[in-house]
Amino acid sequence: MKTLLGRRTRVLAATTATAGLVLLTACTSTDDGDGGASKTAAGGVELAKAGQLTTCTHLPYPPFQSEIDGKVQGFDVALIDLVADDLEVKQAIVDTPFENFKTGAFLNSGECDLAAAGMTITEERKKNVDFSDPYFNATQAVLVDKKAGVTSLADVKSKNVKIGAQAQTTGEDYVKKEGFDPVSFESSDAVLNGLRTGQVKAVVIDFPVVQGWLKDKATADAFEVVDNLDTGEQYGFTVKKGNTALQKAVNKALSDAKADGTYKKLYEQWIGPYDESAAEPSAT
Repeated sequence: MKTLLGRRTRVLAATTATAGLVLLTACTSTDDGDGGASKTAAGGVELAKAGQLTTCTHLPYPPFQSEIDGKVQGFDVALIDLVADDLEVKQAIVDTPFENFKTGAFLNSGECDLAAAGMTITEERKKNVDFSDPYFNATQAVLVDKKAGVTSLADVKSKNVKIGAQAQTTGEDYVKKEGFDPVSFESSDAVLNGLRTGQVKAVVIDFPVVQGWLKDKATADAFEVVDNLDTGEQYGFTVKKGNTALQKAVNKALSDAKADGTYKKLYEQWIGPYDESAAEPSAT
């Protein structure tokens, strides 16, 4: 993937949870343009920029965040909108390289308040950032070209079928630990394109992403899931180390959403039929 140096981040500003987010043709700046307005939101949460909750993400990663009809939408986007509502501000999204999420670089620099990117909670990442409570149990899917003649991940290995994964992800980490030398792709779109163009004949990536791909008839006709790997992964949102006020605000919004049925509604809208085992992860 590209390094942070020399890459301009894209900034996307929030409208509403239902309408999604509108792309702004601007790049980030050290001038927050708030005219001296207070950066303290409801509940005493200190924000990077006045009047907005700034979220780092990496696009595209449907169904969690992606541009649809010119608007950034998805499950993660909708959940963070709930946090912004509680803080009485709007959400704004900054599209950044995924390697940022391991280091917490943009959180530490104050460019973003939190990160939301379908991100697995790991001990390594906890060294650099603080996670929210887990909000989703994730599994890894093995998607293969139907013409490849493989029926499992073990079959992929025994037949020496070329496999791919998204760079810097737990899916890539998993296949490497299993002895594969995967082709690394920068984004989920690039992973699917690699499969479509024959660069690889199999990929490992989060199952909800694959579910979204297979809604397309041409994709479903050409590719199939041959394994679903329960790797014990849970997704969480991240804040800068020590930002307990925002961490608590995120956890409260998640808890309230589950209690009043909003979480279930958003899950069914973006993920699919409600799966309690995936939707109700225990705290790590």
